[in-house]
Amino acid sequence: MMRLPIERKHVKVYPDPKRVIARFFFNGDERGREVINKVMTLTDEQVFNIISPLLQEYSKRHRNITKILSRHCKKLKPLFEKMDIDYKDLDTHRSLLIGSYFTHEYSIESAAFFNPSIIEDPDQSNLEEGEKRLIISFRAVGEGHISSIVFRRALIDRNNNITVIPAGNYIDEAEIIRNASYNKKLFLDKGLIALINEDVLKELDKKLADQFDYATLKSVIAESQELEPDPLKDIELEKVLWLSDSYYEIIFSMDTDISDRVIFPISEFERKGIEDARFVKFINDDGSVTYYATYTAYDGHIIIPKLLKTKDFYDFTVGPLFGDGAQNKNLALFPRKINGKYAMLSRIDGVNNYIMYSNKINVWENPIKLQEPKYNWEFVQIGNCGSPIETEEGWLIITHAVGPMRRYCLSACLLDLEDPTIEIGRLEEPLLIPNPDEREGYVPNVVYSCGSIVNNEHLIIPYGLSDYSSSFASVDLKALLDKLKASPKP
Repeated sequence: MMRLPIERKHVKVYPDPKRVIARFFFNGDERGREVINKVMTLTDEQVFNIISPLLQEYSKRHRNITKILSRHCKKLKPLFEKMDIDYKDLDTHRSLLIGSYFTHEYSIESAAFFNPSIIEDPDQSNLEEGEKRLIISFRAVGEGHISSIVFRRALIDRNNNITVIPAGNYIDEAEIIRNASYNKKLFLDKGLIALINEDVLKELDKKLADQFDYATLKSVIAESQELEPDPLKDIELEKVLWLSDSYYEIIFSMDTDISDRVIFPISEFERKGIEDARFVKFINDDGSVTYYATYTAYDGHIIIPKLLKTKDFYDFTVGPLFGDGAQNKNLALFPRKINGKYAMLSRIDGVNNYIMYSNKINVWENPIKLQEPKYNWEFVQIGNCGSPIETEEGWLIITHAVGPMRRYCLSACLLDLEDPTIEIGRLEEPLLIPNPDEREGYVPNVVYSCGSIVNNEHLIIPYGLSDYSSSFASVDLKALLDKLKASPKP
């Protein structure tokens, strides 16, 4: 079987281990007390002589190190209260020094850098005809195999040549706002999926209104812990708070470049990583644009699919997805409603492709099996490689497949525009497989993508190669669609 000619672009994006963020580090109350007590015994002169050179050194590595250290010191206020220390009485230098002992640098791209998703930048001003400004997201992995979402900006010209703009020297974490209102039924259902004790959830069901906020939940939990002290129950109640932390808003400073922004795990239920964001430019019923991304939150044991939402890539809202269809990995949102409903691809069983529809973008039920492994190079599993792309011939889906020796490859299928449960065509062979230059790395024999675009009649596919870097490939769109329409019918 003849494969379509696909052009690998001679552009690679590598991780930068020098890109570090300053994270809050806390080793527990007992150790925290010891450190704070030692700092409190220092004279003002000793404090100044320690913090002054520290600020000079780290100001070259962080956008605003004094702001970071002050924020980290402020996080210790509950501990200060237990120690009968008035936080307001701390002078600036001492509070900065205390903050520094509870701060560590984390290199977000030091271990792996892969699984890109590509989307048009909201800003397309001052470009030549045929050019597009792009935003590319990546899954970056650092110490402890913790994944985060990082970004690069790129420019593609009329000849589909791609230039990736070098990343900035600083990384900025967002301000986090927890102001969500929770639907009790959906929230408690997610608690069951997260394996929180059922009796604890039933107790909360009696005490919470149908809609409640974060402050109310914290109050109810605190009251329960006070009335019935029980270490095992306390653990389950803490898990409920962790789940509530899955809803939040993050806001980046307006003076940051897109490459300066990192979406790092925030809640306990994603403490082991934010995996494989699939960004899509969604066209609302009124013609306005919202950018969504589905991603996987992982705590080391449990997978929770989540949804990012933004208009400008500065402000994001984040929350979990609900329902029988919001399971496992590989959720990818269609770029518009179909017959009045949201539509989503998924792989709820880890093997087959599914499709589902919903009136609510965060609730997904009744998944319908769409595809199962058919060819020898996909016998282990198949899945999507990002949101569907609308063409005149149908919904173009870039797929991934796993075959012998756990080799990942990319392929494609075409679904009906009005009824995507109908498969028009499916390639009988891979579109892209790891070549000898791409098969060695952190995870060998893998090419993988989380989203593609069309530019100047070509499909542009960013892809991670063996998890050590990312590159790009392009294929003539008409040739691909013609081959899909001519493929054997399912």
